Amino acid sequence: MSEQFVVTIAREYGSNGRIIGKKVAELLNAAFYDSELITMAARKSGISQNLLNDIDEKAAHSLMYSISVGAGVFSGFGVGTSFNMPLNDKLFLVQADIIKEIAAKENAVIVGRCSDYLLRDHETAVNAFIYAPYDVRKKTVAERYGISVDKAAEMIVKKEKQRKSYYNYYAGRKWGQPANYDLCIDSSVLGIEETANLLADFVKKIKQK
Repeated sequence: MSEQFVVTIAREYGSNGRIIGKKVAELLNAAFYDSELITMAARKSGISQNLLNDIDEKAAHSLMYSISVGAGVFSGFGVGTSFNMPLNDKLFLVQADIIKEIAAKENAVIVGRCSDYLLRDHETAVNAFIYAPYDVRKKTVAERYGISVDKAAEMIVKKEKQRKSYYNYYAGRKWGQPANYDLCIDSSVLGIEETANLLADFVKKIKQK
């Protein structure tokens, strides 16, 4: 593996995957991308960031039709493409382009957005999946937002449904399957700090190969 690397992190809602990813980026002195991808996509596409925030990681169910009729990647903003492509698909495709650009030029940790799938053929990509027991995640979400455990459970069900639908649709494979990742970690076993250390060490060992 070359010196350059990119780490992708898929995560169950409430598993602290984003926080862990940020700490991994700090440990490896790498750039970190999560919501930053929305800002970059808004800048690249000219579409309102507030609008893109509302549809982030949500599938539109029309990408394959758009491709089948010859629609290009950047629909409606300067690359000769169809104006009929839903914003969800536009956002996915713009982010896909940005993620590939990032992976080609810098060391980075990227959270979600099918990044493991998009970089499946990238020789320096390390793909991780962060999960945790359901009861632990309910407690985490409840504490994070100051809500009841029952309300937290509802949020988890909703968010997980969105993430699975998004990934399964755009990647064309099942979200959360161990075979899609180089490392799957239960973040409740070691906690945030040590899970981040474990993942960072894993990346370093791969880099040494």
